[in-house]
Order: sequence, then structure tokens, then C-alpha cells
Amino acid sequence: MDKLNGIFEAINAEGFSESTLLLIDNYVNDIKNGTEDFPRFNLPEHAGFSKGGAPLIGASIIACYATASLTAGCNAEGREGRPANWEIDGLQERLIEQWARAANLWEDDSEQILIREFGPMIAQGAEAKVYYKEGNTSVVKERASIYSTTQKALDAIALHNYLFPETAMKVIGFTRDSDGLMRIVLTQPYINCLRLATKDEIDKMVAAKDFRDNWNGKGVNYISHRLALEDMHPANIFIDTVTENPICIDCIVKFV
Repeated sequence: MDKLNGIFEAINAEGFSESTLLLIDNYVNDIKNGTEDFPRFNLPEHAGFSKGGAPLIGASIIACYATASLTAGCNAEGREGRPANWEIDGLQERLIEQWARAANLWEDDSEQILIREFGPMIAQGAEAKVYYKEGNTSVVKERASIYSTTQKALDAIALHNYLFPETAMKVIGFTRDSDGLMRIVLTQPYINCLRLATKDEIDKMVAAKDFRDNWNGKGVNYISHRLALEDMHPANIFIDTVTENPICIDCIVKFV
């Protein structure tokens, strides 16, 4: 926590100066190398956090600073309780954008860049735009947050990587779409889909990871002692052509 607090103090005093960016980069490298822990995750989850790439770790640091800064300000004003999620989310977004611009991780016109470098958009849903060029081993996604705060959206990537390493997401940058919605740009392995998984196959897959059905055996939500999985419907779970095993492409994952 000493290094993290030192980063918080540097951001508060200097903003995202070159020296602050260096402190953040050093801490990110320490986390990736396993010499430092990040307080939000336990040891097994840390592997998924590190697999998400340096931009994911850096953005998580900034999101934690935003929450701590806003909470301290509310306490100084004598407000009771923690800040509202909309306040937390707004500050996290603004500071992550400032940091990402300073760290050259922000693109204003990402869609055209992604089409040029990674291929055309092949799918678009409420959460993500997906780009893919035939023959590539990965897809690229612009992922919007459907979580109450940006920090929880970042957590979800780390926790997905921990639970489903075969479809691990790696953050490569950040942007806003034409509607002003902040999006996380990431890569993910391309999976050849034999067919969609059945409910029984999904139940068995998550049971092996110590999750149980959270809706009387009929729903698409699951829970463990620490984490919750939602939106685990067949459109998000493919049967892989090679292994013939169910593989989770995307879902909602969060702390209980």
C-alpha cells in the first residue's frame, strides 16, 4: 500500500506529470512481475489482472485514486456515507481519460484505426463493438461499461481472465464513441464456434469452478462465495471447434 499511497500523493500534487507516470509504470511492472500486490484481488485473481495488460492495471490504479479522493472530499465536507456511484463513475472516467492521454493510451478516432489495423466491424451489441480480419488469431473489441462504476468494469476484465483464461482479454487503450460513451479497447482470442452451449453444459462448466445456479436452476446467473456470474446464456458460451469444450466469450462477472 505504501507505493500506491505514494502514487495517490503524486497525482494529488502534480497530476499526471512525467514523474507521476513513471511511478505508475514502475508499480504496474511490479504487479506484473509478482513483486507487488493490488489490494482488490486475491492471489489467484492476480494472474487474471496481470494478464489484462499494463493499461488495465494502470487504469485500475487511477480508478482507485478517484474513489479515494472523492471519498476523502465527502468526508471533509461532513457528508455521511460513501459517494454515490454516479459521482464515483464520473470522476473515474475523467481521470482515466486524463491519464490515458498523458500515457499515449487514448485514441479519439479509434474506430477508423481499428478497421484499418484489425479489420471490419463484424458485430455490435449493447456492450461491445467487435472487429476482426479473416485469418487473425484475435478479435478486437471496443467495450462499453454496463457496470455501476468504471472500476467495476475494469475488475470484470481481470476476473474474466482469472475464470476463463482461454479467452483472456488484454486492454490496449481507451476511447470514446460518437455518443461520447467511454470504451475500453481490448483484444481477445478468436474462437471457432462449433455450436452454442446448452444450459446443462454451462451448468457443468461453472460448477467445476465452484459456482451454483442463482435462480432455481432455470436462469443464466451463478454465484460462488466470492464472485457472481451473470448473462451466462448460450450466445455467450460457445462449444469450441477444436476442444469441443464450452468456452465463455463474455459475461458479467463481479464481486458478491
